[in-house]
Amino acid sequence: MLADAKPALLMLADGTSYRGWSFGAVGTTIGEVVFNTGMTGYQEVLTDPSYCGQLVTFTYPELGNTGVNPEDEESARPQVSGAIARNICEHPSNWRTAQSLSAYLRDHNIPGIYGIDTRALTRKIRSLGAMNGAISTEILEPSELLEQVMVAPEMAGLNLAQRVTTPDTYEWLEPTAKEWEFAAPLTSHAQEHPFVVVAIDFGIKRNILKRLASYGCRVIVVPADTSAEEILKHEPDGIFLSNGPGDPAAVTEGVTTARILLNHKKPMFGICLGHQLLGLSLGVQTYKLKFGHRGLNQPAGIAQQVEITSQNHGFALNADSMNQAEVDVTHLNLNDQTIAGLRHRSLPLFSVQYHPEASPGPHDADYLFGQFIEEMQASRAKSVAEA
Repeated sequence: MLADAKPALLMLADGTSYRGWSFGAVGTTIGEVVFNTGMTGYQEVLTDPSYCGQLVTFTYPELGNTGVNPEDEESARPQVSGAIARNICEHPSNWRTAQSLSAYLRDHNIPGIYGIDTRALTRKIRSLGAMNGAISTEILEPSELLEQVMVAPEMAGLNLAQRVTTPDTYEWLEPTAKEWEFAAPLTSHAQEHPFVVVAIDFGIKRNILKRLASYGCRVIVVPADTSAEEILKHEPDGIFLSNGPGDPAAVTEGVTTARILLNHKKPMFGICLGHQLLGLSLGVQTYKLKFGHRGLNQPAGIAQQVEITSQNHGFALNADSMNQAEVDVTHLNLNDQTIAGLRHRSLPLFSVQYHPEASPGPHDADYLFGQFIEEMQASRAKSVAEA
């Protein structure tokens, strides 16, 4: 047991409670209880803005072995509402460690609970679906904590992109560090005139920005509510719609902006929430999955080609609402056949439900950034030819 651990209670909306011990901060936190099946990358998960508003259950039995360090953060701070683990390592061992996981979460006021049966909890979520819950070191009476859980808003209908987006426009310059580059050395496809990509930040991960920079792009990041008019003032070669948290149908400003940008026929690439927003702009509807896809080994593909992908989402596009004369499905999640990729038949836009930038996860899908470059090359060549 951690030296400073206090008794803690996890309460689910269905009335189930789990008693354990605290790590991280003390207090009470409420959010949607979900699970992540990754065997590594807990710091990247905790700092991924797509997990905003969620209590993340880690199915891997022990967290904290390698501590935390500033280089592996996917945003400026942990974004989860709380963390749930079977066991916590108090004394991390890694040459890059800056501090322990528990101290890191405590510094950022994020409560966690450990010492519970995470396997049983995961089976319950798979059976009943993701639901609201609370972690508390203050309220240890289940009925009292349940009262707070029951008045918390459901994830469906929440626009959480507003909570995690950047307040100001900025330019991102940092590529993937050479020692972590997993592909052949990349060079800009337009050294003298790099492709300008405007990335709309609905909760963007840093490694997405690094991959775009590694492919030679000049990346301008704008807030989620930036208008199409303001985006076009940057004269972008391409537009990127980022990942992010919450219900995609509630991010109405993003859908409106994407719909207007379609008329300008600029190359567009969407990941995760960006994929869903692009779909919504094309008239495709979204729905909430029972327990979502959160892990590092989700198979995605079509036509006998499979990629092992990193995924983190609780909503999906509805195939029955899709105009198949306009849009092609390029990838399916091969576990449940939900839509994992789209490409427009006449416009230079495509999107995927998963995370080709990984961090954490496999690099099978990194080629999609190259496809985005190719779309911008073709668009630039067409503009020159028509000038």
